[in-house]
Amino acid sequence: MRRRLWIPLAAVLALATLGGGGAYVYFFSGLRTAPSALTLPSPTPSASASATASPTTVNAGSGSWTVTSGSIAGYRVTEQFAGQSSSHEAVARTSGVSGEVTITQSAGATQMTSAKITVELSSLASVDSVAGFNVTNRDRIVQQALDTGSFPTAVFEATGVSIPAAATSGQTMTLSVPGRLTVHGVTKNVTAILQLRVGGTSAQIAGKVPTNMTDFGISPPTAPFVTVQPGVTIEVSLKLEKGS
Repeated sequence: MRRRLWIPLAAVLALATLGGGGAYVYFFSGLRTAPSALTLPSPTPSASASATASPTTVNAGSGSWTVTSGSIAGYRVTEQFAGQSSSHEAVARTSGVSGEVTITQSAGATQMTSAKITVELSSLASVDSVAGFNVTNRDRIVQQALDTGSFPTAVFEATGVSIPAAATSGQTMTLSVPGRLTVHGVTKNVTAILQLRVGGTSAQIAGKVPTNMTDFGISPPTAPFVTVQPGVTIEVSLKLEKGS
């Protein structure tokens, strides 16, 4: 009789040690999902047709482009939970994005001469899911690690890069864009891998900036039973409109 009582009591104690029934569901079910990386949507037929537009359309890429509503940015990091053999991708995103990109054309060459993108860090919200775990609890820990009260934004400033003419006529091009990333009051040189598509007076940019949070004086966030890797991928999906 004592043995029958001891077995369920031991199980209850084990669940309490892991943080309750929700932790049990997570550790033993492995039910975890994370959204795919941010990329450009498939072009519409009209955008595809513009790829064969006249030189006048190509020249439309030149000018200042402002980040508009519908733009999002965020991060992707790897978490390792105790008792799990596979890792999990934690993903958070925000629509608090602003900025401007300048494209110039001279002697038939097209360049992105400057770009500055600012992301509001305090509005980052987790968009992945973990069975039995409230991922919003992670957001508070991340904001503490980033010290968003003192450093509320992350800023990427690109240096000049050549743009293939096809990118300004509706075709999708992938570019390596060097620049400077400022997070937590620290600025480092980074390289953004971006997809670019320009058509008429609208443009789209999507891509990533792989980096390491420790380079910016940020220690990986800590929580019971979770180890966070220092590598972080910053992701963006930007919609831009050309200024008048």
